[in-house]
Amino acid sequence: HPPGNQTLTTDFIFLGFSNLAELQKLLFVVFLLLYLVTLSTNTTIMTIISLDPSLHTPMYFFLCGLSFSEICYTFVIVPKMLVDLLAERKAISFLGCAVQMYFFLFLGCSHSFLLAAMGYDRFVAICHPLHYNSIMTRRVCVQMMIASAFSGLLVTQTITTLVFCLPFQASRKLNHFFCDIAPVLRVAFAHTNLSEAVVFTLSIFVLLIPLTLILISYLFILFTILKIPSAAGRRKAFSTCSAHLTVVIMHYGCASFIYLRPNASYSSDQDAVISVTYTILTPLLNPMIYSLRNKDVKTALQKALRKSRLSQKDFQ
Repeated sequence: HPPGNQTLTTDFIFLGFSNLAELQKLLFVVFLLLYLVTLSTNTTIMTIISLDPSLHTPMYFFLCGLSFSEICYTFVIVPKMLVDLLAERKAISFLGCAVQMYFFLFLGCSHSFLLAAMGYDRFVAICHPLHYNSIMTRRVCVQMMIASAFSGLLVTQTITTLVFCLPFQASRKLNHFFCDIAPVLRVAFAHTNLSEAVVFTLSIFVLLIPLTLILISYLFILFTILKIPSAAGRRKAFSTCSAHLTVVIMHYGCASFIYLRPNASYSSDQDAVISVTYTILTPLLNPMIYSLRNKDVKTALQKALRKSRLSQKDFQ
């Protein structure tokens, strides 16, 4: 067991952005604006999908789930980060750190499996269009959503328990702005090789299994698209996949860089930049990518705006 001075403090101290002391107020304003835009765009997409009956299809059911996941995901990290940018002491309690890691990992892992479910939906839509409605029933979609959440829950439970059962150093200074796996393991006492190995193995499970399923789906999609005789037909088929493919590349690109490598190659400055990308920018870009690349969403949004203008005129 570690020396007795370990009990001096149970708080973790965030050092993220501490080398940018003079820019912290500016970062606060920038991140706050990005956070508000993220909340409003994701909420708008959820509202449009809920209100427009033409969007009550499996693809938009999953998109609605993705937007809800993004709102929760940013809520776990960004408000605390914004408070810390203005605070002198950037601390989080032991329990607070465990809870933050738990929900951050749960939503991130579920996200990976949800993207795989969305890939399967695109595969059925393009490769088996005549059987689409009989395969992708509402019940199947709900089951896939629950399975995504349950898979995320199992992995998260294992990782969080493993990490927070370790003895920690007295200082507990994290070179990060939230409780991610690598920075927390860095302040644990030595002999964390087993934990690191298990965390790495589970990360492979969470990232590589869904990504492999997505790649298999897209291989079949590509073969099917190439068989379509007309160029317009090929373009139309691919356009229904392009938004999902863009989100997949962004999600797995960042996540693979952070989690699919040994803890020894951890670099706090580099990781902080990547983490800002997937905790602030990706949740903001995802709804924009889907709405900008999607005629149905744009049409539904225009319809909703027309309705609101008409109702305002009636009210006046």
